[in-house]
Amino acid sequence: MIRRCLFAFSLCALALRAQPSPNLDARLTSAIQAAVKKSGVPSVSVAVVLDGRLAYAKAAGNAGLSPRRAADAGTRYAIGSISKQFTAAALLLLQEEGRLSLDDKVAKYFPELTRAGEISLRQLLSHTSGYEDYAPQDYIIPAWLKPVTPRQILDGWARKPLNFEPGERWQYSNTNYVIAASIFEKVSGRPLLEFLKEKIFAPLDTRSAGSMSAAGPDDALAYTRYALGPPRPAKREAQGWYFGAGELSMTPSDLARWDIAFLQKKILSAKSYQEFTREVRLSGGGATRYALGLMLRDAAGVPAITHGGEVSGFLASNTVIPSRNGAVIVFSNQDCVSVVSPLSQRIIDLAFGPAPVESKTTAEVRTILEGLRQGGIDRSLFTDNANSYFSKLALRDAKASLGRLGALQSVTAGSESLRGGMTYRTYKAQFEKKTLNVSVYVTNAGKYEQLLLTE
Repeated sequence: MIRRCLFAFSLCALALRAQPSPNLDARLTSAIQAAVKKSGVPSVSVAVVLDGRLAYAKAAGNAGLSPRRAADAGTRYAIGSISKQFTAAALLLLQEEGRLSLDDKVAKYFPELTRAGEISLRQLLSHTSGYEDYAPQDYIIPAWLKPVTPRQILDGWARKPLNFEPGERWQYSNTNYVIAASIFEKVSGRPLLEFLKEKIFAPLDTRSAGSMSAAGPDDALAYTRYALGPPRPAKREAQGWYFGAGELSMTPSDLARWDIAFLQKKILSAKSYQEFTREVRLSGGGATRYALGLMLRDAAGVPAITHGGEVSGFLASNTVIPSRNGAVIVFSNQDCVSVVSPLSQRIIDLAFGPAPVESKTTAEVRTILEGLRQGGIDRSLFTDNANSYFSKLALRDAKASLGRLGALQSVTAGSESLRGGMTYRTYKAQFEKKTLNVSVYVTNAGKYEQLLLTE
């Protein structure tokens, strides 16, 4: 179930809007229109943050099919599990006020839950608690059509035996966030949604943000499909199943406002942002690639902070790229289709392209390639391993094969990441007759451990 005028720009918001180049605007619009046509979904809505400002916000397709109603940038969509980061932010704000600690044990608030004295709030927010997920299915089941209370979810799933020892494994579980939201309300004495509106949504002027249960006539309608069939109206989860784990709805532009505040470290303190975005490791030291309601991934060749969302009839994706001061948000009003993630990646490629690499390194790679075309290299640039790779035979083959491609016209930097204690970089080498891929590893001492050429 839960996974991975309602809207208007104020004058202040308009002042914060950046303008993408006409070429980029057209390419982004073409990409989302193509995604709707190829996937058959009713609609897709996209927002893009460039240089810390909202630069693009458009939709393609229909918010409703019968009767047809066009989607636009002001159409609200359910965002599913992207809501989790707002629950985590609410708890971090309470921690700033000294009213709780993420290192508190669940037993301080709900001692009756399974092994509550061994599980911390941080483990709830990072999915390392061991509590079983009450909603792993990717389709709506009969139980979800009946209203439920958070207490019923806790009694039904958080009093069962754990799926694993606390902290030993990572397993996505919506139950964690129902517990976390229940703790928030117990400590604050306020409804979570009311708090979010006062502390986050109002200060950021995110007027569309709210509960999907309070849907308006201009909201996108929910659709699903069976196998490869056409869009069909989707049943919706009843009141209570969203609580703390996936209950929010908003426009992509309003989620972009949150992403901009996130990039600028507003709302929360700098210390809270460090906790918010720091990977929670397993007790044995293993990686989770998850922080507090946030997934840690790579995008455009650099670290990114992401999360997806799905509730019945809706898919959502949010990717923030701090080093590029940008973000990409993609929503759709149909589930059971692969559209949001591929489109998000396409938009990231269009808007941000490959990570920049210093021109000095690009020039050095070009010099090495020019040497290979002549059958030689400067061996002082390479490690012993790499020098063993460039044998007489390797250099002879490189000279013969590269010589047939004509002059080397350009070398363009691609992605950059870390692996094996070294810097991994990719390049495109454009010769007169063919373009080759170049992959290199560079040690901390600046020597090349690898330089490989492939078609």
